[in-house]
Amino acid sequence: MGHNLTSITEFLLLGFPVGPRIQMLLFGLFSPFYVFTLLENGTILGLISLDSRLHTPMYFFLSHLAVVDIAYACNTVPQMLVNLLHPAKPISFAGCMTQTFLFSTFAVTECLLLVVMSYDRYEAICHPLRYLAIMTWRVCITLAVTSWATGVVLSLIHLVLLLPLPFCRPQKINHFFCEILALKLACADTHINENMVLAGAISGLVGPLSTIVVSYMCILCAVLQIQSREGQRKAFSTCFSHLCVVGLFYGTAIIMYVGPRYGNPKEQKKYLLLFHSLFNPMLNPLIYSLRNSEVKNTLKRLLEVERALW
Repeated sequence: MGHNLTSITEFLLLGFPVGPRIQMLLFGLFSPFYVFTLLENGTILGLISLDSRLHTPMYFFLSHLAVVDIAYACNTVPQMLVNLLHPAKPISFAGCMTQTFLFSTFAVTECLLLVVMSYDRYEAICHPLRYLAIMTWRVCITLAVTSWATGVVLSLIHLVLLLPLPFCRPQKINHFFCEILALKLACADTHINENMVLAGAISGLVGPLSTIVVSYMCILCAVLQIQSREGQRKAFSTCFSHLCVVGLFYGTAIIMYVGPRYGNPKEQKKYLLLFHSLFNPMLNPLIYSLRNSEVKNTLKRLLEVERALW
């Protein structure tokens, strides 16, 4: 180990263990997904900013979720596409640590934003008469800033624990991009780091998920008391979109970080992270727009205005 314990300046991401032709095919497949993700989330942000009828707490938090999804994709997918074109091209140590920090930040932030969005739906459905008095813009901004700040602080803690560790050669990471579970090259004892990741995963996933479940149990009781079928349908439609996004995010995250280990867990988590970082950000705006009449109506109005101008 003494021979291999040298100063690491770069890492080699192994990515997909396939031949050059399959790599080019994957590049051609993933590139449109990446562009589609940016266009979808950018459209959501544009619609919310242009239509004053969407300037409500729900869409305020949805715009933050869109920003997180764009950041998620921009942090991980370009590196994966570069590796598909140039498998032997390494990533610098600083670049790898930065990518690890940003990935963790966006993951924690999205986790907390989903909790905040469930609280917003709880107040809107269970306390409709007091909703605007409770969810003031000051409260909304405070909740959003707290979500982002918590993500940054927790990620900094993991990074501070990770940076002092000595890394061994060969500097190969069996992953598509750098993230905290992929860095298994440390030669020192990593029990503290692993325990911190597990503790963070349990408190940052199981705790918030339990809060969301309790919120939706209260929402379900409130919706069942609504006399109007149309009112029930609208409430269920809004909540269904959010529950789909919650299921996608928390389902993959819990399996990756606190799920049971069987078969080849490294490969399983590697491809789950691919789904988590590439497909989740692409599916989120689709789920919200397809199930949301307000977003679809806003898009129709803007397209009609654009058509009239031409």
